[in-house]
Amino acid sequence: MTSQPISIEHLGHSYGGHLVYRDLSLTFEAGRIYGLLGKNGVGKTTLIKILMGFLKPRSGVCRIFGDPAYAIRPQTRERVGLLFERHLAYDFFTISQIERFMARFYPRWKAERFYGLVDVLGLPQNHRIAHMSEGQRSQVVLGLMLAQDPELLILDDYSMGLDAGYRRLFVDYLRENLHDGRHTVVLTSHVIQDMDRFVDEVVFLRRGGEACMTGLADFMERFSCYRLDATFAGTAEKVLREMAMGRQALPGKHLVNVEAHADFYEFFTFHTARDIVEDLAGLGLHLSPEALQESPMNMEDAFVGYTGRC
Repeated sequence: MTSQPISIEHLGHSYGGHLVYRDLSLTFEAGRIYGLLGKNGVGKTTLIKILMGFLKPRSGVCRIFGDPAYAIRPQTRERVGLLFERHLAYDFFTISQIERFMARFYPRWKAERFYGLVDVLGLPQNHRIAHMSEGQRSQVVLGLMLAQDPELLILDDYSMGLDAGYRRLFVDYLRENLHDGRHTVVLTSHVIQDMDRFVDEVVFLRRGGEACMTGLADFMERFSCYRLDATFAGTAEKVLREMAMGRQALPGKHLVNVEAHADFYEFFTFHTARDIVEDLAGLGLHLSPEALQESPMNMEDAFVGYTGRC
């Protein structure tokens, strides 16, 4: 029995002429929590569909515990929990009925996890799911996922329908119950700041099929933002704005992204201010490293800096 929950080997996929992945290879290790990040349209949900066998890739293979994703054996599927597009078909059940019904299908079912998350709603157990708000229904679905005790849990946009308090509750509950070295979690979310609380690794997907997997702590330590006052831009101002809009290639080999604002520019890099100055010199913009001021970033700032605003 393989210890690798997910193995992606030379994956290639496209829709018509739109390239989604080109020769993508990633390995997800047991006991880690992964955040799958990227702007809309880069293929996050497509990758989850491929992992769960809903789509067969044009080339390469994705394996779940050693099985090809499009041909997972029933005994392997029992080890996987999937939250996809907030699906809950049995909304005619009550809270207690849905728990008892689902428990029949999962030999490692842990009812206390379900009720530990759902009881905070303050609803009686005979409350019908159809009469719940979207946020309450989301809480029920997440409780069902955790109760399955899956070795691999895949959550596609788990934060949909949850307000800030419920998101914080779920994040804390997830870490307390699944961050034990035995469970692997892969998740997407549009609320980037939640990732900073419990994700071990991040996988950045970018347009054109590029991907970068790195430890979150290491990424936040190495990735930097430097600001340049617009008065220093001089004749390079037009080129800098074209780069920020993706119409001009980045100079040199050190810059990851450039963002333009009304009165300053931001340069994102894994390198130093001196390296950025070296790249900008190719544009005829000659600066001293002191002209660039390092700017602190939170997780959302770093995400936007790495992937771009548009």
